[in-house]
Amino acid sequence: MHREVCGHRLLPLLLAVAAAAAAAQQPPAAPASGIYTCTDDKGRRLTSDRPIPECTAKEQRVLNRDGSLKAVHPPSYTADERAAQEAEARQRAEARAAQADAVRRDRNLLARYPSEAPHRKAREAALDSVRLAMQTSERRLLELAAERKPLDTETEFYAGKPLPPKLRSQIDANEAATEAQRAARLQQLAEIDRINRLYDAELARLKLLWAGAAPGSLGPLAPAAPGAPAGGAAVLPAAVKTSNLH
Repeated sequence: MHREVCGHRLLPLLLAVAAAAAAAQQPPAAPASGIYTCTDDKGRRLTSDRPIPECTAKEQRVLNRDGSLKAVHPPSYTADERAAQEAEARQRAEARAAQADAVRRDRNLLARYPSEAPHRKAREAALDSVRLAMQTSERRLLELAAERKPLDTETEFYAGKPLPPKLRSQIDANEAATEAQRAARLQQLAEIDRINRLYDAELARLKLLWAGAAPGSLGPLAPAAPGAPAGGAAVLPAAVKTSNLH
């Protein structure tokens, strides 16, 4: 009777020991993180249950147990590589911003000048203010020339002699004022040339936009080179057909 009772008590313990031994013999389960796979520099396809050191500079795919894609781990970059990537990203962002700005400028240009007539009017308005300044300079040059004549006549009385200080001062002042007006006139001529070149370039661009070119597709506005004749053609992208200008 005593042996039968002991046997009943030992049976659960023996079953537990047997179950533990069986569990220990089972292969370990795949880690929950998934299976890493990549192709190394030698073209070998590697797999592991953790990130693969040979592929730190390459993309590593993480698969589920059934082989489906779980995630993609990007390459691990050096500090120099990261800096290069950041610089490239900045350049792309700047290019996108420049393109958006070009589209905005072209749309504003079309809104301001829906036809050639308002553009011509704007050109004339810009030129008028400079022309008025030129007329003022020319009148002043005539006045200074008239003021100089009696001074020159007076200097004839002092041939071979030093001029009186007052006369010398008057002549010097006249020469300085004349030189200033001549310099102003040269600047005004340059400004007229600049305005014409700008409006020539705008008009060439507008003709393309009026013909259907997409805003932002024509590159930067490029005025004619300094010294080009007024009314000359603006510099246009090589890909644009001149037939579109008509």
